[in-house]
Amino acid sequence: MLRRFYPKRIADSAYKIDYNKLYQEGYRGLLFDIDNTLVEHGADASKRAIELFAKLKRIGFQYCLISNNKKERVMRFNREIGAHHIYNARKPSRKNYIAATKIMGTTIKNTVFIGDQLFTDVYGANRIGMMTYLVKPIHPKEEIQIVLKRKLERIVLHFYRKDLKSGKIKTQ
Repeated sequence: MLRRFYPKRIADSAYKIDYNKLYQEGYRGLLFDIDNTLVEHGADASKRAIELFAKLKRIGFQYCLISNNKKERVMRFNREIGAHHIYNARKPSRKNYIAATKIMGTTIKNTVFIGDQLFTDVYGANRIGMMTYLVKPIHPKEEIQIVLKRKLERIVLHFYRKDLKSGKIKTQ
């Protein structure tokens, strides 16, 4: 039952993923959560985020921001990046993960979702069979509803690591 929340891969940060390797593996689209995945909650695009998206463009990726935030928040973050974007995404609903692939001209099978939350980001992408990366949150300060979800995430991640160690599951 808990496996529906398991990420396919884990990274310390969205900035530490080997995007060249992903491209070599055949992935062409990247979906990103914003808050606590790319920047601290509510922050504008950082120099590091802007440089990441420039690098992704050079590699040849299509990319899209997919956020449960309101339009103003997503547009403010995206001002200097210029990515495709979906706001009020209602993650973990499947609809906007699929819509993002259509916007980018990619498929579910050649797109990767990168986010910091199991119950929205990873679970939503898993529901449609998309490759997922769970990254550690950038900053510990979060809204109360997310703090509560983090406690449950720790339980799921305990079993994820246990299943990895025992060989019951493998990273993809």
